[in-house]
Amino acid sequence: MSTKTFRDNDRVLSVIMGGGAGTRLFPLTKERAKPAVPLAGKYRLVDIPISNCINSGLNRIYLLTQFNSASLHRHITQAYKFDHFAESFVELLAAEQTHSDTSWYQGTADAVRKNLVHFLNFDFDYVLVLSGDQLYRMDYGTILSQHVQTDADVTIATIPVRQRAAHAFGIMQMARDLRITRFVEKPKDPEVQQSLMVPTDLYPSLGIEDDGEGRLLASMGIYVFNRDVLRELLDNDWPDFGKHVIPAAIETHNVYSYVFQGYWEDIGTIRAFFEASLELAAELPRFNFFDMESPIFTRPLFLPASKINGAQIDHAIISDGCIIKHANIQESIIGIRSVIGPGSSLRRTIVMGSDDYESVEGGTPAAGADGVPPLGIGENTRIENAIIDKNARIGSNVVITPDGKPETVDHPMYYIRDGVVIIPKSGVVPDGTII
Repeated sequence: MSTKTFRDNDRVLSVIMGGGAGTRLFPLTKERAKPAVPLAGKYRLVDIPISNCINSGLNRIYLLTQFNSASLHRHITQAYKFDHFAESFVELLAAEQTHSDTSWYQGTADAVRKNLVHFLNFDFDYVLVLSGDQLYRMDYGTILSQHVQTDADVTIATIPVRQRAAHAFGIMQMARDLRITRFVEKPKDPEVQQSLMVPTDLYPSLGIEDDGEGRLLASMGIYVFNRDVLRELLDNDWPDFGKHVIPAAIETHNVYSYVFQGYWEDIGTIRAFFEASLELAAELPRFNFFDMESPIFTRPLFLPASKINGAQIDHAIISDGCIIKHANIQESIIGIRSVIGPGSSLRRTIVMGSDDYESVEGGTPAAGADGVPPLGIGENTRIENAIIDKNARIGSNVVITPDGKPETVDHPMYYIRDGVVIIPKSGVVPDGTII
């Protein structure tokens, strides 16, 4: 089937699901919405789907959220400004009470349902529904083009996964014409998984390499709906697309699969976020921020270049405005305005940086008051397998490591999730602390 890129962009409205409370990413979501979680040193999670939209020529974008949306709203308004004379926007819609409904979003479908009154003010034929916590690069014109060519009511983006990973996804079974005939949510029974396998003779047309392991089609949480079909499918109280609306639609409507081939990672958990982030520092990362044909956009910060004095750095990303003195940094992500003292060692660590500098004349970090360390990381501190959230103050002679500790810990000073130590936003770790 032709994958000619769709170009009737004025007929499309994009809706990004900002997620719920983000409990799987706690404590990174303790004080911010999930889409506002920092990524790759200088970006936010939400920059990925927004950039994919912009690179696909889709400039009418709504972002739905309801938790801790202040920093997200600030990022959106400062990062995405379009021509005043064009009907282009990135607009955040937080959950709101009305005379007819005082409840919060109950799920993805409920969030769209409650905002239909806003969406229907626009002239559009198709709604593109996206997730706000995935790392991938896609030209949405290809899925829109297939949607039109197949005369689909709904098109679902799917990605081939191996059988051992099938239990974590909603799995689709499709006919040879790409129409979806069956949906099973997170199948764990091996026999059920086997029954959902993609026939090997379809591999060449779908671009799947036959390595002897079977493939199943997992939903990516990316949907295209016809305008009227969306209104029809939401004329009920079902809360979620993946669990309720899509399985019902398969029985009553023309629902097709768009099979995506490329890097895609759901980064909704601490471990997934941690591993996907660190892989960005690899020599050949599977997701390439250096692809200037489809750049990832974010808020311009106008920071000075980073200053590195005698440090040893191996496989790391160093963001703008950092000051690093005689430190050893390996397999790490160093966020904006990070200050790292001499003698410190960071391995497999994500440092999210700071919103401001603490400095005296000459640009040297100021000493902390009342025994509180200055912003950043002090001298002779060792950190490994950790996430240091924004505006944290890590003293000198500190050790932070998950070695020998449980997978999950809640401590007044730190958290451990999935074996990763997390120093929360604005956290303080005094000199000499051993974690």
